[in-house]
Amino acid sequence: MTAAPSTPTPAAPAIPTDTTEPINARLLAVSEDRIAGFHRAPFAEIARLSELDEVVVCERIRALLRAGTIRRVRQTLLANNLAEGALVAWQLPPERLDAAFDALFKDDPFSGHVVVRSTDTVTAGSNYRLWTTLKVPQGYSMERHAQFWARRLGAEHFRLMSAKCLFALGVGHVRRRGLEPGARADAPADVMHIAKIEITELEWQVLTALKRELTPEEVGPGLWEARAAAAGVPVETFFTVAEDLNRRKIIGRFSTFLEHVKQLTGGERVTRFNGLFHWAVPPGREIDAGREVGRHHVITHAYWREGGPEFNHVNVMAVAHGMEKEPLLAHKAAIDAHLAEAGIPVAYTNVFWGGRSEIKPSEISPIAYREWCAAVGLDPERMRGE
Repeated sequence: MTAAPSTPTPAAPAIPTDTTEPINARLLAVSEDRIAGFHRAPFAEIARLSELDEVVVCERIRALLRAGTIRRVRQTLLANNLAEGALVAWQLPPERLDAAFDALFKDDPFSGHVVVRSTDTVTAGSNYRLWTTLKVPQGYSMERHAQFWARRLGAEHFRLMSAKCLFALGVGHVRRRGLEPGARADAPADVMHIAKIEITELEWQVLTALKRELTPEEVGPGLWEARAAAAGVPVETFFTVAEDLNRRKIIGRFSTFLEHVKQLTGGERVTRFNGLFHWAVPPGREIDAGREVGRHHVITHAYWREGGPEFNHVNVMAVAHGMEKEPLLAHKAAIDAHLAEAGIPVAYTNVFWGGRSEIKPSEISPIAYREWCAAVGLDPERMRGE
């Protein structure tokens, strides 16, 4: 008797990797920026807040990461408390702009965001086209680091703008979709002050393992046990150190970062425009203004930074993202009107639009800084601050 042919097992349906698919949207609304601090079981926490099964959460994050929809998964640090940091605006000859962009993105581990920006009209600072974020480990000089790069890039000038304090710090592109202009929290944003914190060699061991980006294979339970082994410490020591660093405001969020600049594999774009908003408010009103700006839900980042004469003395800056320019301008107009209603005068305001952009985490380890100095022929001792 001839055996009946076996029925092939149907292939498992492909996991959707676009951000608008209902389960993905539900997951990402939490995982982008809602998991604050250190958690022993971060994926279980994402599952709890998104009301999804942890197995589904891990399966989806792995698929989104492999597809490039999520560009990285990692535990973030409040790096301003560990390293000197600033927003840097670079003035360059136009013919050097692209080469400078490539060099800072590829060859400077301490430059994070690298963005080409433009304004709608010629105005104060519009000749500063290249913008970067810079962090150097404690004890080293941002000024000397920037001077090194200015010589190498052929920059005509640069402006370092350190954050005096923060009012908003979170991405959350998915949960910000469809916001009405003027949508804001019931109370002004909290003030996050910058406080330099020194940490021990053991703490650096744990932090180095903690902050490294996850591979798809690492997404799941047991993540920190493997990282503790990589750090060469028992897992309970790893947890104790991480939780103490969290208490000392060194740990940021556990986050899935979307690829929000480039088009995704399936043709989707998470955002198309980002605006860096500038306001010049009277000295002494920076915190009042920052708290009012930071309470608006569209804002992902808000800071008190001093722009100096190059930027008409702006002192409050914020970032918002969106699919179209006009809605972002409507959000900006609503914030302007709110500042006026709050009795905060604005002497000058502007928007710098983001164009070409690359993003990577800034290195903050003093060991990595010394190694980089050796690689580029610098004496690390000569790069120290005063």
